Amino acid sequence: MPLSTYIDAINAALGEEMRRDEKVYIIGEDVGVMGGAFKATKGLIEEFGPERVIDSPLAEGIIVSSSIGAAMAGMRPVAEIQFVDFVTPAMDAITQQAAKLRYRSAGTQTCPLTVRLCYGGGVQGGMYHSQTNTTWFAHEPGLRVLAPSTPYDAKGMLKAAIRDDNPCLYFEHKKLYRSIKEEVPAEDYVVSLDKAAVRTTGSDLTVVSYGYTMGLTLQAVEKMKNDHGINVEAIDLRTLNPIDKDTILESVAKTNRLVIVQEDHRTLGIGSEIAAFVAEEAFDCLDAPILRVAAPDVPAIPFSAPLEKFYMPSVEKIMTAMERCVQY
Repeated sequence: MPLSTYIDAINAALGEEMRRDEKVYIIGEDVGVMGGAFKATKGLIEEFGPERVIDSPLAEGIIVSSSIGAAMAGMRPVAEIQFVDFVTPAMDAITQQAAKLRYRSAGTQTCPLTVRLCYGGGVQGGMYHSQTNTTWFAHEPGLRVLAPSTPYDAKGMLKAAIRDDNPCLYFEHKKLYRSIKEEVPAEDYVVSLDKAAVRTTGSDLTVVSYGYTMGLTLQAVEKMKNDHGINVEAIDLRTLNPIDKDTILESVAKTNRLVIVQEDHRTLGIGSEIAAFVAEEAFDCLDAPILRVAAPDVPAIPFSAPLEKFYMPSVEKIMTAMERCVQY
């Protein structure tokens, strides 16, 4: 089985789905001749031509709005937002049109649209190229919000999203693109969009994360085991909306402790929702307060390397939270 980077897995998924279904096409800024800002669409215009790999103007609202219309007409568009920081011109299209279409049509219309969004810090991109806005969309009923953490999931979840009849927002962390490799099947496969993944099993503590911070979390889990003999159960959300509550609740019932790690801002983030439903549905299982590791509530991620490091979650911050939770 070949080794693949995260970005190569995305490229492979796009190519495979376009070969599988002629209704699939790609639209976005620089996705054609340039092959994408990060080369996610490299080589696709040469194979499928400019009618299916469309270079758009710098207009996110047009990219998504036109894709919604095409989806309603029976196509399966994959729209790329080059950086999630620039998604706001498309907010009306995503939240008012795509998210509500099936509901307001009483189920008679669907919107099989996939929007790829590049997000995340840790690369000194500054305030306009580093945001993590996953919570904006996870709050919106009618949208699937996905955030794979591995190349295997990146490919399988993108393929599943393209085939799904619901609008899917597919968040891909730019720092993952070329920093990790793993075996990814060349043959066709999909990954469930409804199920979290238990990455490690343990009985002392549950930790939940997603995307780039999942990798940091697993490093912290390994160090906790090696340095302190603490066995942590690590859950990779994979899908942020809808959240797989059952997997989390089953784990907390076993470990009686919970730490949540996210790159998004601390207040009103994914972690807040997880903490809320665990407190509501599994309060009697808890032996310690639920703790969160998250970005601080400041308006923008710093460009300065030392300040960005302070802003971002880290292995050390995650371990500190785990130790506090276990020692409570």
